[in-house]
Amino acid sequence: MSAQEHHLPVTRTARYFQLGEVSAATRQVWFVCHGYGQLAAYFIRHFAALSAADPTLVVVAPEGLSRFYLQGPNNGQGRIGATWMTREDRLIEIEDYVGYLNQLADTLLTQVPSEVRVTVLGFSQGAATVSRWLARAHFRPARLVLWAGAFPPDMEFTVATQLMRNLPVTLVCGDEDEFIKPAGVEKQREFLWSLGVEPEVVHFVGKHTLDANVLQQLHARSKY
Repeated sequence: MSAQEHHLPVTRTARYFQLGEVSAATRQVWFVCHGYGQLAAYFIRHFAALSAADPTLVVVAPEGLSRFYLQGPNNGQGRIGATWMTREDRLIEIEDYVGYLNQLADTLLTQVPSEVRVTVLGFSQGAATVSRWLARAHFRPARLVLWAGAFPPDMEFTVATQLMRNLPVTLVCGDEDEFIKPAGVEKQREFLWSLGVEPEVVHFVGKHTLDANVLQQLHARSKY
């Protein structure tokens, strides 16, 4: 007799990091989701210069719910990263992080003016994460940035087209990215075309990482 699989919803504590304080003076909120094997505390540092230069900007970096040792436990001294999901029990993991991100956004966005502009940025694995989240989010962002990552091709077509309708999308990728080649960027662009989106494509000199100059450009344009 084979074992039967069951699921039990439980309460757990999620972690996120924030630059800036939400208030009536807030004009922009950026939700930024890290890639596989990263931690939000380090990922959000890339946005520190933006926050320091603009007191009306709040940057929020949620952290994936599953943490692990990147190179084995090494007696508890190894480096640690987080992931949004793996292929194991993936649908439940997606449900969990969508619920988590919705609760986080609901909590923060009730504290800012209704006209605040929201940018959602996903890096690497975080690109698919934010795309799946936004399909079921309780708000509509002013812009979606997919950085060195892809919109999930397995999302239901009607859901994807409704999400992307009139949503400005920017694809960003380094020209020396170890994981995404120019052909991959073009393939992603064509896929978004099929959803009715003409994405902006931004290249920079660099590898699989964020770039300070591109972030500055995105921030400068997000004010309008």
